[in-house]
Amino acid sequence: MANEAPKVARLAAETVSTTTQALPEATASAARTMGLNTAVTGTAGMQSAMEQASKAAQDFADFSRGNAETLAQVAQTWMTGTQDISRQAFSFAQALTEHALEGARALSGVKSLKEAADIQTTYARGAVDKVMSETAKMQEASFRLAEQVSGPMSQRVSLAMERMGKPLAA
Repeated sequence: MANEAPKVARLAAETVSTTTQALPEATASAARTMGLNTAVTGTAGMQSAMEQASKAAQDFADFSRGNAETLAQVAQTWMTGTQDISRQAFSFAQALTEHALEGARALSGVKSLKEAADIQTTYARGAVDKVMSETAKMQEASFRLAEQVSGPMSQRVSLAMERMGKPLAA
């Protein structure tokens, strides 16, 4: 997809180049067909139309290039963010496993049922606290990532809507 913007820009440039090269021949043909006065007027109008078409093609190529750059930036942000969240989840799972092992070690040395219940309650409460804390952190990281990704995309969509509202010749 990153190759699309250069292709569009190249095609637009080739179209403008081909059209610009055809302009003198079209002008000469118009002069022969319609007479000199009409040809001069037609040439100026045709040249103006060609300039507008050239500008529109260049604007489209620039806008497409901007879209491709934004998409590449968003993809990079997404990949980095999901890697960070995955590391955070793995670290959390590892910490939770260590906590469970500590609880099992503590339970292995109990001498009474009441002591076992107290240890189990303490470690269960600790596990629930860790789960709640880490879940909130991961949720916050996910929201931040969503904002980082949606921001540039929203800006491009807004720019597209703004440009759609303007006439081509503007």
